[in-house]
Amino acid sequence: QVQLPESGGELVQAGDSLTISCAYSGRIFGDYNMGWFRQAPGKEREFVAAITRIGSTFYADSVKGRFTISRDNTKKTVSLKMNSLKPDDTAVYYCAQSRRTAYYVSAEYLMDQSSYVAWGQGTQVTVSS
Repeated sequence: QVQLPESGGELVQAGDSLTISCAYSGRIFGDYNMGWFRQAPGKEREFVAAITRIGSTFYADSVKGRFTISRDNTKKTVSLKMNSLKPDDTAVYYCAQSRRTAYYVSAEYLMDQSSYVAWGQGTQVTVSS
C-alpha cells in the first residue's frame, strides 16, 4: 500500500508564497504521473496541477501562472510551489498517484480523479485576507 504523506501546509496571508510537498513510499516513483487536488469547505474536491512521468505539467485555470508543480524522482517527492496566494486558495490539498500509463497522457486524463489510485491524507492551506 503506497503512502503519500503531505507536508508544508500552514496559515499564510494573501499574497504570500508557500510550498507543499508529498513523499512517495513505493518503489518505482518514476513510472507514475502525480497530481495535486484540493477541497475547500463545502465544495467538491477539484484538480489543481499534475506532472507526468516525463515531466510535462498541467494546471487548473484558477492557478495557472501562480502555482508550479515539480518532481524529484531521486528523492521520490512531488512539490507544489504556490505564489500570490488568495483566500480562495484556502483548502485541504491532496497528493495523488495515477495508474501506470504511457509516456504521453492527456490533460483530461490527469484532471480526472478516477485516474488516480493512491491518495494522501491532505495538508491544510489557509490564506487569510
